[in-house]
Amino acid sequence: MDCRVLSIQSHVVRGYVGNKSASFPLQVLGFEVDSVNSVQFSNHTGYTRDKSFLEMVVDIVQELKRQNPNLVYVCDPVLGDHGSMYVPENLHPVYKEKVVPVADIITPNQFEAELLTGKKINIEKEALEVMDLLHDMGPDTVVITSSDLPSSLGEKYLIALGSHKKVNADGTKVTQRIRMDIPKVDAVFVGTGDLFAAMLLAWTHFHPNDLKMACEKTVSVIYHVLKRTIACAKGMAGAGKKPSAAQLEMRMVQSKKDIENPEIVIQATVL
Repeated sequence: MDCRVLSIQSHVVRGYVGNKSASFPLQVLGFEVDSVNSVQFSNHTGYTRDKSFLEMVVDIVQELKRQNPNLVYVCDPVLGDHGSMYVPENLHPVYKEKVVPVADIITPNQFEAELLTGKKINIEKEALEVMDLLHDMGPDTVVITSSDLPSSLGEKYLIALGSHKKVNADGTKVTQRIRMDIPKVDAVFVGTGDLFAAMLLAWTHFHPNDLKMACEKTVSVIYHVLKRTIACAKGMAGAGKKPSAAQLEMRMVQSKKDIENPEIVIQATVL
C-alpha cells in the first residue's frame, strides 16, 4: 500500500492528543503520515481558536485536491459539546461555509451537527434529516460520533449514527445508514476524537463501500484502547483510588495489535 496522510492538528508534548493520537495508529496500519501542528502545547488545552488558520486549512485542501482529485479530507468540526461552545463563535461560520463543504468525511458530535445545520435532534428521524443536510453541504460520509438519543440497551449506552452516500457507475444513488450502541466509559480521556477520525479515515479506505464494517472497526479499536488504558490506570492508582488524568493517558503503543486487527466487539445496525 502506498498511501500518505497529511495530518493537520494540534500537537501536545505530553499524552496522545491531536497529531500524536492520529499518527501512530495510522502508521501501524501502513500509512505514511506527514504532520503539521496547528499549535504546540506542553499539555492538552483545547483546539485551534484562530479563524485564519481554519481558512488556511481550506486553501491547503483545495490546492491538494486540484493536484489529486482522489484525495480524501476528514474533518472533525471541533466546536463544542453538550450545548456549549468551547471555541470562539466566529469559527462557526468558517466551519459551516468553508471547511465542511470541502470535506469528504465529517465526524461531528450531536451538538456540532445541530450547530452546522441549525436543526435540533430529539429523535432518530431528525438525526437522519440532519445527516442529509450535512451531505447537502458537501461530505459523502457523515458520522455523528455521539448523541443524546436513548439506547434500547439502557442508560449506560450512547448512540452513534453514520451515513454514506455514493453514486454508482450507472448513475443510481445509494445511501447506507448505520446506528451503533456504544457502552459509556466512566472516565475522562483526551484524544479520543482524534483517534476516531484517524481510524475512520483508515477503515473507510480499506472498506470504501461498507460503512458498517468501517465504523465497527473504528469503534472497536477505541473500545480496546480505552479498556486497556483504564485497566492500566487503575493498577497505577491503586485499589479504591481514582486514576489521575496523567494515568489515563491512552495506551496506544500497548494496543498495537488491536489497532492492526481489532476484534469486533461493537456491531452496527443497518437502518
